[in-house]
Amino acid sequence: MARRFVEGEKIDVGFDGKRCIHSRNCVLGQPSAFVPNAPGQWIHPQGASVEAIVQIVESCPSGALDYKRKDGGSDEAAPPVNTARIRENGPIAMHGAIEIDGETMLRATLCRCGESKNKPYCDNSHKEAGFVASGEPASKESTALDARDGLLKIVSQTNGCYRVEGNLEIVTGTGRTIDRTTKAFLCRCGHSGAKPFCDGTHKKIGFVA
Repeated sequence: MARRFVEGEKIDVGFDGKRCIHSRNCVLGQPSAFVPNAPGQWIHPQGASVEAIVQIVESCPSGALDYKRKDGGSDEAAPPVNTARIRENGPIAMHGAIEIDGETMLRATLCRCGESKNKPYCDNSHKEAGFVASGEPASKESTALDARDGLLKIVSQTNGCYRVEGNLEIVTGTGRTIDRTTKAFLCRCGHSGAKPFCDGTHKKIGFVA
């Protein structure tokens, strides 16, 4: 499903249902603007202030929501620190100036159970698969990066892991830093013994993606 925009007087709100993981930040944070299970349109840009809409959209971890301001305000900017947040028994939430397999974005949730039907993005298949992986893995020895922002390039390697190049801080669900790096290989088959990092297990299990 391609992203479509709902027009408002001061802001347009876009939605890509294929990227949505139902984190519910929107419907819980601004229920007057995002109305779930309603007949017809569920996004109502006029239901909250522009700044409230912006805040909610930018909290969407999957990047399913987007916006275009029409009031002269600035559109979403890349964060000062590129991060990969490891979700307990779930995906990797990326936030930064991201390029994933040639597509640019600021927010995305990447599958790490290996079962998503929408690879490289999470589609919540980890829940049905009973995927278990800590969101609080041990920290690695690392030093402060010279820069913490900039382009973060992510490539889904054929039948293999995610190759990530660029300034990146890998953090736990509670915000503890696991690693600071400019190059990482992250598991996406779901079977690495060193999650969230790849250890080559995808070759042993015949992972295909």
